[in-house]
Formats: sequence, structure tokens, C-alpha cells
Amino acid sequence: MNGIELCLETFGDPADPALLLIAGGASSMDWWEDEFCRRLAAAGRFVIRYDHRDTGRSTSFPPGEPPYSGVDLAHDALGVLDALGIHRAHVVGLSMGGALAQRIAAERPHRVLSLTLMSTTLGAAPESDDAPPEASVSGPGSPVATTDGDISEMPDWSDRKSSVERMITATKTLGGLFTAGDAHLRRLAERIFDRTNDMAATQLNHWCCQTGPPLRRPLCGITAPTLILHGTLDPMFPAEHAHALAAEIPGSRLVWLEGVGHEFPPAAVWQQVIDEIVGHAARGRQPA
Repeated sequence: MNGIELCLETFGDPADPALLLIAGGASSMDWWEDEFCRRLAAAGRFVIRYDHRDTGRSTSFPPGEPPYSGVDLAHDALGVLDALGIHRAHVVGLSMGGALAQRIAAERPHRVLSLTLMSTTLGAAPESDDAPPEASVSGPGSPVATTDGDISEMPDWSDRKSSVERMITATKTLGGLFTAGDAHLRRLAERIFDRTNDMAATQLNHWCCQTGPPLRRPLCGITAPTLILHGTLDPMFPAEHAHALAAEIPGSRLVWLEGVGHEFPPAAVWQQVIDEIVGHAARGRQPA
């Protein structure tokens, strides 16, 4: 796909409606946990998760030198669907993945059956002189991000033990009341380290790549039924970010995840999240 190889995995029956999971910045698909994906599939969805470029087993670039923008990352998500022969999907994006999902829903509405935005904020602003100043994302927002893009400040991500400990600490720092314990996070972090081509590229490149051109269409033009799921204890994107999203996308529905921080859904709220994701498209657009 344009010289980029992306690693993906699917769960469930390909005959079911497709559901694409877009992870946050510096996050491989492993953060969408196996059991969470299996439960989504059991609820009647063909679930797709994938490694962003510079994460997991997908194509990596030299740390600090990403030759791509956020627009390219959004195109990657559509490329995953294209590779599977899927024209339309339910799209779920978390943190930076939420910004990518907004771009897809705004600019490629024919590809999106429904939109779920988790732990995120307003994405790239439309091409307008009167766009609100808060309508841009200064960084991808990720449970495992560590620097502001200065390669000289990077720790040694080649060391498995210290890298795993950093991922655990970062996840707990941004987590909430239900974040998994150390043993679970260690198993997950070890898996991520072992299947990642270049951990340094993972931890740096999404942070220093450019957002890309502003949206060609405003978020208020999104037509897909939109659900916003946001943790009440999110320290990266506090409550006002969720309210701003809800105000910007007409008919969107905001649901709070009590006790959840800035993190992929912890097991304690899996059922709530799955019920909301699967059920909201059937409800249709709600009055503003």
C-alpha cells in the first residue's frame, strides 16, 4: 500500500458489519486487547485492528524522521479496509485515533457507518479563518508517549526490561480507578516489545510528525451517527474536550465512563463500551 506494509488482525465473521479499531498515538493494535475484540465480534461485528506505521510489525522509519503526516495515518486506516475489500465500516478511534476517525468521517462520509470517539478531542481544524482555537490537537495523546519529539531526550528503548517498566508506568500515570494491575500490564507490555520492529520509532515518530492539512469539511458536517465515550478521570483531555466534541458534531451522544482515565478501555467497563458501540448506530442520530 504505497510502499507501506501494515500488520492487521481480524476477529469474527466477515459477513458481519465491519468495525475498524484505530489506536492512539505510539500504540500498536495490542492495546485493543484480545478478549475485548473477541467480545465485540461475539456481539455481531467483524472486528479489525491494525498496527499504525511505526508501531508493531508495520513499516517503521528512523526515529525522529517520519516522512508522513496525520493525513497519511488516516489514509492508512482506509487502506486497511481497502485491503480487506470493505467499502463501509463502523469506525472507532481512541485519542490520536479519534482525530484520525474524525478526518475520515468528515472527508470520506461514504466510508463510515457509525463513528465512536474515545478519550479524544477536536481534530484538525477546517479551512476557515474563524475556526475555534481549540479545534486542533497539539499531540497525539497516548498511554505510552514519552517525549515531545526531541530524539536527544529519548531513553534507550532497545532494553526490554526498562522499556516494559516505562510502558507500565506511563499507562498507570494516565489511567483511572480500573487500570489493570502490574502483572497484566507487564504481560501486555512484553508482548508489545517483542512484536515491535523499532520501539524508539514507536515512541517518537507519531509525536513529531505533522498533523497535515486542515480538514476540507467541518466536523459539523459529519453525518454518521456519532458516539463520544470519555473517561471522567482523563488527565490528558479533561471533560471540556468531550463537551467541545459533542457541541461540534450535531446529533452526537456523549457517554461518560466513570472512573476511567486516558486509556484503552479497562476490563471493568468492557461491557458498557461494547454495548454502547454496538447499540448506538441502531438508535440513529439524536437531536442536538
